[in-house]
Amino acid sequence: MNWQAVGFDWNQARAFLATAEEGSLSAAARALGLTQPTLGRQVAALERELGVTLFERVGRSLALTRSGIELLEHFRAMGEAATRISLASSGQSQAIEGQVRVTASDMVATYHLPRMLKRLREVAPGIEIEIVASNEVRDLRRREADIAIRHVRPEQPDLIARRVAETCARFYASVEYLDRHGRPPGPRDLSDADFVGPDQPERFLPMARKCSSSSSPDPVSDKERPTRSNRVTPSSASRAAT
Repeated sequence: MNWQAVGFDWNQARAFLATAEEGSLSAAARALGLTQPTLGRQVAALERELGVTLFERVGRSLALTRSGIELLEHFRAMGEAATRISLASSGQSQAIEGQVRVTASDMVATYHLPRMLKRLREVAPGIEIEIVASNEVRDLRRREADIAIRHVRPEQPDLIARRVAETCARFYASVEYLDRHGRPPGPRDLSDADFVGPDQPERFLPMARKCSSSSSPDPVSDKERPTRSNRVTPSSASRAAT
């Protein structure tokens, strides 16, 4: 390797990558916990070292130049490599202590995690747990969380996943709603239904179809119809995996 050809340091590369990802120096500075002038100096130093202009100002925001666009993927690869190094090194520690960030859906964080955390507190009191309750899928590779409890399989091949539970739930509708719109014979007939529930309820339809194949073909049972709701309410019919 030609060590003399590498004239910039990781802080400069990280400053460029954060600015490109966040869209402005101020947002990148907040993300990295730096002041905006410090971040600006690091980006400027990288431009001098590489001999190219990476950003151009468009109004109040920054836009990547052609050179910046061409180099961005290389810097992203550096960022992913640095993240893998951090993940690998953190796994070498033998002490059961420190902060662990766990992300889970609002439902799981509210109804399932408390009793699990009580047991964990008894076994490993040195671990400080931070819960990120969100229905969005957080990026573990960027350290947005250390552990994720999800209802979908991860798409990143470098993540370690394990199925911890398998659950199925049902769709419910009021009598009034069914009288107006009819009774759907199966999950495939719910594409035009009105939903009340988590964001992007259409995500649950494929999972509902999968669950219904091993249960009753009628997702709206006459015995399970509530009388106070006037719209279809989805609950997750899914597989939970970390």
